[in-house]
Amino acid sequence: MHSPTPEDPHGADRAGEDVLRDFEVAEVGDVTGRTLLHLPCGTGLGTLSWARRGTAHVVGLDPSEQAVETARALAADLGLTQDRAAFVAADVYDAAEAVPDRAYDVVHTGGGALRRLPDVERWAETAAALVAPGGFLYLAEPHPLADALDDETGSRIVHDYFVRDPWTDTGPDADPDTDTDPDSGKERAHPVGEVVTALARAGLRIDFLHEHDVSPVPRYGVLQRHEDGCYRFPADRPRVPLTYSVKASRPA
Repeated sequence: MHSPTPEDPHGADRAGEDVLRDFEVAEVGDVTGRTLLHLPCGTGLGTLSWARRGTAHVVGLDPSEQAVETARALAADLGLTQDRAAFVAADVYDAAEAVPDRAYDVVHTGGGALRRLPDVERWAETAAALVAPGGFLYLAEPHPLADALDDETGSRIVHDYFVRDPWTDTGPDADPDTDTDPDSGKERAHPVGEVVTALARAGLRIDFLHEHDVSPVPRYGVLQRHEDGCYRFPADRPRVPLTYSVKASRPA
């Protein structure tokens, strides 16, 4: 099994590129004047995409010092100062102590970040604590069902959906940009129900759970690239969810 990620981390020449997918922009909505925390942020391409959409302040946190330095360089290339886009190197579980503000209007995560975290409940508690009253957490992750399918055709179930044993990502889509444990490279499947339940137990209200038939990378050989930059099964193939998204809010 291996994980897709939506960001290509190569080169500061991509600082101005918007890497957000259409459904993410639509589901998060207008971020003008809002504060946003990207947890984790990788090399910052997604974080800076939100900054260019009008946020008052974005903060990206990632455990990789190298990724954070790259993110800061990209922000500088765009002329964004610390008061518009700040990046912090710290463990995701230590985010509450590491980020500059106590809470944010939007806490965003995704791109395979959860599968590199062993404790979803601890992650949910950490992330929920950083959501401001009236704000929300937004998550867009590879669907764990897609991890159960064969890599070539995506038509056969070859892995246990409910397995909890970690594996090492050695596939062609492995990307260090969102790797929160680069030394071990271990990943774990977290079923959708586990993630949603953890967020609810952390005190957030689940506004929606959506499943999408798109992948940001061609994780199976049969997937076809569309004009929106996402990959889908051919029209004559039965579809399965390749990505899912959750919005969970904290009442004002």
